[in-house]
This record gives sequence, structure tokens and C-alpha cells, in this order.
Amino acid sequence: MSHAATFHALHAGPGVLTLPNGWDAMSCRLLQEAGGKAVATSSAAVAWSLGYPDGDALPVPLLIQTLENIARVLSVPLTADIEGGYSDDPATVGETVARVIGAGAVGINLEDGARAPDLHARKIEAARAAAVKAGVDLFINARTDVYLRGLAEGEAAVAEVLKRATLYAAAGASGLFAPVVKEADEIAAIAKGTALPLNVMAMPGVPDAAGLAKLGARRLSSATGPSRVAWSAMTRAMTDWIATGDNDALGAAGKDAGNYNTLFAQA
Repeated sequence: MSHAATFHALHAGPGVLTLPNGWDAMSCRLLQEAGGKAVATSSAAVAWSLGYPDGDALPVPLLIQTLENIARVLSVPLTADIEGGYSDDPATVGETVARVIGAGAVGINLEDGARAPDLHARKIEAARAAAVKAGVDLFINARTDVYLRGLAEGEAAVAEVLKRATLYAAAGASGLFAPVVKEADEIAAIAKGTALPLNVMAMPGVPDAAGLAKLGARRLSSATGPSRVAWSAMTRAMTDWIATGDNDALGAAGKDAGNYNTLFAQA
């Protein structure tokens, strides 16, 4: 089975795909070693790691190089968060998606943000056309920021998400991502109201994977969680070491580290 087919199959249920998000070859390989059946990038973490803010600011060549580096060291499917496609020209988005596929990704996350849903649908159409041309059954996860941007609340938010889901599915989307939805009844209503597998973002207050499965969701993304865990731990350890020069404490902080060189011996 190809990576693309495997990635599609992971969304079929009955359980939830717990999808970890990395930002470079090292983090993504460690997420695979931790048990990830597939690995995603976090657009924010990738941008931050390269010195750029989140929000379509990352130069596309840096994105492509990062994805090539990651894909080279993975043996599980890779899906790439490409924000809003780094352009509001659908044709340019299609060209970027072709490059993303060429770099080794079999899925993308494409967000509407504050843009008009009709524009986002045209981007999805361009992404699907690029995938067809490349001969890859790309998993297009259509992200809608209705909840993230507070465009509506409660039943109105559910209705708006489902309205967009219908539009995005017709354009060629494979899945639906509604970050920041938390309430169980709203998650269940969205999952029931669309044929697209529903992706929920990990954050405090969101049901765990087992609970999400019962509600009908099919994917749980860690988002920036792994990068925040890694970078906050490093900041704490190094703040202490710089202040005290305590080498024993520094060694203790990294005592669980593995022999990372062996991860890449055959890469």
C-alpha cells in the first residue's frame, strides 16, 4: 500500500488517528519513533524554527527543503501544513502543492483563515488538480477557522462549519479540520453533518481520543504541542544552567535522551 493510501485508510475509523506535528527531520523522526502512524508538520512550528512568524510568511523554498529533509528520514506517511497555500492565487497554490507532493508529502492541511470560502474552494480545486496531475491521491484536509477566529458561536458556528464543509468537499477536500471546537455536542453535530472525516485540535478542554471517537471525530492533531513541550523544556534547563553553571543538573535534564545518531545511520 502506498503512503497516500495508508494515510487515507488511517482516517477510516472506528478509532481516532492521533497525529503528532513536528517541524524538522529530527522532531518528525522522533514522533515516528514515539509511535506515530503518520506524521504532520505544524506550520507555526516550522516557521518559528526558521525564524519566521506563522501566517503565510515562510518562503516556499524553505518549506520545500524542510519537507524533503523530513520525508527522507520517515517510513510513515507525511502530511504538510501549508497554511493558506502561501498565496491567494489558486494557480500559484496549485504550483506549491505540486512541489509539496514532489518533496514527499501525501497530505496537506489548507486553511481558509479570514478569506472568503469561495476562494478557499478554488484553492482546494487547484490543489486537487495538482495532485491528479502528479498521480498522487493527496489527502486534502480543509481547515476552516470559524471557531478559531470566533466568526460564530454554538449552533451558528456548527451551521457555518457544515456549510463550508459542503463547499470544500465539492471542491475536492478529503477531510475537514475545525480547530478550537471543544464542546462535545458541537463536535458530534459537525461529525454527523458531513461525510468528511473530522479533525479536531488537541487543547485543554477537548475530549481525549477515545471520547472523540465516540463523538464521530476521526483525527486529533497535536498542533504546536510537541514544539512547545520541547522548547519550553530546553528553555527551563538552559536558563538554570546559564545562571548556575550546574553541569550535573544539565546532565540530569537530558538523561532520557537517546543515541540520536543511530536514527539517521541509514537515512
